[in-house]
Amino acid sequence: MYDSFQPGKIWLDTEGKRIHAHGGSVFYKDGIYYWYGENKEFTDPKKNIWHWGVRCYKSKDLYNWDDCGIIIPPNEKDDNSSLHPTACMDRPHIIHNARTQKYVCWLKIMNRDGSQTETILTADDILGPYSLVREGLKPLGMSAGDFDLAVAPDGKAYYYFERVHSETICADLTDDYMDVTGYYSTHFPYSGPPFVREATAHFFRNGKHYLVTSGTTGYLPNPSEIAQGDTWHGPFRVLGDPHPYDESHTSYHSQISSVFKVAGKKDLYIACADRWLPNEMHREYQTYARAFESMFRPEKDAEDIQRVEEYLRTAPLEDTSIADYVWLPFRFDGEMAYLDWKDEWRISDYE
Repeated sequence: MYDSFQPGKIWLDTEGKRIHAHGGSVFYKDGIYYWYGENKEFTDPKKNIWHWGVRCYKSKDLYNWDDCGIIIPPNEKDDNSSLHPTACMDRPHIIHNARTQKYVCWLKIMNRDGSQTETILTADDILGPYSLVREGLKPLGMSAGDFDLAVAPDGKAYYYFERVHSETICADLTDDYMDVTGYYSTHFPYSGPPFVREATAHFFRNGKHYLVTSGTTGYLPNPSEIAQGDTWHGPFRVLGDPHPYDESHTSYHSQISSVFKVAGKKDLYIACADRWLPNEMHREYQTYARAFESMFRPEKDAEDIQRVEEYLRTAPLEDTSIADYVWLPFRFDGEMAYLDWKDEWRISDYE
């Protein structure tokens, strides 16, 4: 039994197994927290296995998690399915539609042709079973990367995503949460990786909307960025890196996937992050950031090519089956939100 959070340490469920809920979120319902995400237990880059469905856990104290099993299983029979274990399925997000009484799940799919699309499923219960509604959705006709879904108090839903290697988009969802309406806004335009913002995580506090984003360096970590706006569509003002004391410039060697407010606490917001490559923490951000910048530079010179070749030669084996978690509480100072490193912390430390 756990009685505290220990960021970066191996986290086991109540059966003593490593927790596999990566790139996911926490959903609160009737006094129970549900933590779901990518099931990476069988992930093996040598065998081209990317995922094994979406797994969910439940807890009342946020420390100890019961395994609820795989709520969206892989489709092992259809090689062309977006749910096949070799398909690059990432970042499940589930929201509840009060009007239809459906749980709606969106999945990001990185396709073999380089495009990125969405797969959508629905269920009557958060634990499933889920039914496939559509595959291959290109929202707004765009290649859509890492994302977050958020529901307003009036039931309207919003979709924040990376327009791949370009900018961040906020799009309104249709009433059934299964498509976009066509209305959207654009934010944080950049020329390409590593600067483009991905892995958007939205949260709302004291009348303000916050977006936490990551840079773009694959599974290798980079500095986070936090921005604030007055409306769902912004405009958003960049406040800076919420990890200002992290000298490695890697967001404590992790990438934030979502943020949630703890029920019953006055001002406790937890950033849930994945430490995707715990065995690669010796790598310097500045070195691989320059390599990613060189990769996407329109006109490469000899130095660019050399830098990319060196990175590809030494690129880490992306074994995310041993990925860990870094959960930390936000500390607010005026408008700014900070994430201070803590070897151990407890919910009881907060009002």
